Amino acid sequence: MRRSATPLGVIDRPEQAPAGNAETARPDEPGRELRTEFTFTLPRGYVDSSGTVHREGVMRLATARDELVPLRDDRVRENPAYLTVVLLGRVVTRIGTVQDVHAGTIEGLFATDLAFLQDLYRRINSEGHTHAAVTCPECSCEFAVDIAGGRLGES
Repeated sequence: MRRSATPLGVIDRPEQAPAGNAETARPDEPGRELRTEFTFTLPRGYVDSSGTVHREGVMRLATARDELVPLRDDRVRENPAYLTVVLLGRVVTRIGTVQDVHAGTIEGLFATDLAFLQDLYRRINSEGHTHAAVTCPECSCEFAVDIAGGRLGES
């Protein structure tokens, strides 16, 4: 724990993991560091202006500010459906070699990839992980898969 002075007084804060640490599992497990970044593999990939396809990326946990700032955006006020684009532009930190991800980048995604990122956002910000419970159609065995993917054919 570290002590921090705030306008409301002194509070104790737990030590947090560095922003780049994505090695731990669930934030609700005692003694575990908070995972703040999640790698993913897009189903189709972002095609940049030179025709290069980028599939691997990183999404970070959203802050309250990330969810509030887009509500003041004129594009969102004119078209509420644009909220997703602006929000994902704030929390996706990298797609392939593209480091400057913004709403314009997200607009260039295929609909499949946009839907994938929306689901990933919901999972990591609501459930705290990228795992989904599934049942094998052949043997009815239940197991968990990581929907973020990572290797070809894993999304």
